[in-house]
Order: sequence, then C-alpha cells, then structure tokens
Amino acid sequence: MKKLQKKRYGFTLVEIMAVIIIIGLLASIAAVNIFGQTDKARVTTTKANLKVLRAAVAQFNFDTGRYPTEEEGLISLVEQPTDVQNWAPGGYLDSTEVPKDAWGHEFIYQRYPESGKPFVIISYGADGQEGGEGYDADLLSTDVN
Repeated sequence: MKKLQKKRYGFTLVEIMAVIIIIGLLASIAAVNIFGQTDKARVTTTKANLKVLRAAVAQFNFDTGRYPTEEEGLISLVEQPTDVQNWAPGGYLDSTEVPKDAWGHEFIYQRYPESGKPFVIISYGADGQEGGEGYDADLLSTDVN
C-alpha cells in the first residue's frame, strides 16, 4: 500500500509571525535613522536661514545707515519702513515673506543683545521656547559661521 503524501501549500502561522516580527524590527531601525537625520537637517536649514537673514540685516544697515528697530523687526527686509531712505528696491530677501525656522516658528530679532553685537536673530529650536538642549537649543545668528 502506498502512502499518500499531501503537498503542503502556503505558510504556517509561525512562519508568518516570524516574518512580521523581522519586518517590524527593520522598520523601527529605519525610522530611528530617518528621524535622526530629519532633526539634523532642520538645524542645518535653520542655520543657513540665520546666515541669510544676518547678511540681509547688514545690507539694510549699509544701504540705510541704520539697523531695523525691534518694532520694525525682520519684516523691514521685505517691506520698506516709512522713515527709511535708500531702501533697496525689492527688499533684501529673495522672497516677499520673512522665512520661518525649519520647525515653522518665527525668528526673533533683537537689538543690542548681551553679546555686545548690534543685533541678534534667534530661533528657539524645535520646542519654540527659550533655552533647551539638543534640538530644543536656541540657535543664534551670532553663533553661525
């Protein structure tokens, strides 16, 4: 008498569970690496924007003989203040709006900061609040090269 062998098709529950666990582990490792790079990219982008804004404020000063006041703020780089002469036609930025930092927060413009410089432009980092560590740390225009 011949034994009938049944052909087995498909996967067992144990095999499917093993594949799902492996895929989950790989996805979590990839997510950690991607999110870490995203935060680094945001810091780099914000530092680049700080350099552009610092240069625009310096050019504003060169053309007009004064720095923007805190009341005028960075908007004076794209909209001419009423009492300013020799303001560059078209403004000092390539856009019609003042950029925000990479986390979507407004930059802070201060005159006569503690550093002794004539002005500083600040991003409060990922949390949008003064102080902090890591990605929440403040980024200042006086610190970027």
